[in-house]
Amino acid sequence: MIKKLNKTSAGNCGSDVRSDCYIEIEFKKSGGIKIDLKSKVDVMYGDSIRRQIIEMCGFFEIKDASILIEDYGALPFVIAARFEAAMRRFNPSLSKQFLLPFSTKNKYKTTKEKLRRSRLYLPGNEPKFFLNAGLHMPDGVILDLEDSVSLAEKDAARLLVRNALRTVNFYGCERMVRINQLPLGLEDLKYIVPHNVHVILIPKCESADQINQLEVEVNRLVKEYKIKNEIYFMPIIESALGVIRAFEIATASKQNCALAIGLEDYTADIGTQRTNEGKESIFARSMLINAAKAAGIQAIDTVFSDINDMDALRASVIEAKSLGFEGKGCIHPRQIPVVHEAFASKNEEIEKAKKIVLAFEEAEKKGLGVVSLGSKMIDAPVVKRALKTIDLAILNNQLTKNWKEE
Repeated sequence: MIKKLNKTSAGNCGSDVRSDCYIEIEFKKSGGIKIDLKSKVDVMYGDSIRRQIIEMCGFFEIKDASILIEDYGALPFVIAARFEAAMRRFNPSLSKQFLLPFSTKNKYKTTKEKLRRSRLYLPGNEPKFFLNAGLHMPDGVILDLEDSVSLAEKDAARLLVRNALRTVNFYGCERMVRINQLPLGLEDLKYIVPHNVHVILIPKCESADQINQLEVEVNRLVKEYKIKNEIYFMPIIESALGVIRAFEIATASKQNCALAIGLEDYTADIGTQRTNEGKESIFARSMLINAAKAAGIQAIDTVFSDINDMDALRASVIEAKSLGFEGKGCIHPRQIPVVHEAFASKNEEIEKAKKIVLAFEEAEKKGLGVVSLGSKMIDAPVVKRALKTIDLAILNNQLTKNWKEE
């Protein structure tokens, strides 16, 4: 990053850079706009890139400047984010935002009860990971502004994430953003709340007060920008204190849809090493599951950090499911199908769920107040669990949507 009296820059350059660009702006007193574009795709897209730069110069009222662009296959949303980041670094008080149109393919909404078996983490300052993320079919994608982004690049990552929320096709995946630890995370909100986010992940959460602070700012932005879609919260418990206060955190807001646990920071906090077996975290995970279930929201397990050991991942997911977790974090696309398969219902679970749902519906038709299956009474939580099993089976192609007719 260059920041001088008359020069500023943003972006990435180098032989290993993909789907990104580096922009350097040197402001002049005269001479108009001069663009030096270095791109392997100049023949095909050079004119388009130059037009976009001229448009942004007009938007930010730049009349005289020499602009260097090193392009590595950056799409327009990336170029726009990098240009704006450079401008904001030159003038931190700049209030104008260059907003690209919303993609019509990203107009879908989410629900509080949506299945969240897998969520794929994407570093917020690495656009090369955004473009095909939805094709791997995770239940959700997480555009990360926290641990994966260095302090010097958080300003640029916010703009990149904002533009991705507006324009990138995530193919129906739930769009999540992990903000920075509060209070810094409150600054992130104006770059994500008005731009079609579904779930905000709150890292290192240790109190209900943190959720309340977040909710106040989210509500202010929702009102200011007239946001219609629901925005949910997923606090991440990552410390001993957070574990002890898990129920307080889980019940702090009606917008909470899940509690997640982060074991890298938790194990460091209690002074131990994280293992695949997870004995060192069984207390914390059990506390989180009980807090989430008592609050009526989902419990989501931590990421599995070894991307090469699929057998250990599968065993970890099976254990997580047996404890009561409903989802797991992923740090590589290859983990997604393993997670989905391990969370899938067994045939006997599906058959039992079908019988419960059919018995419940039959009792409703007859106006019966009591539902029974054989000699056992069926209460509301059992029916709710059966419906979740059915939904999961349909999602995993174990059942068709018209299974009742079949």
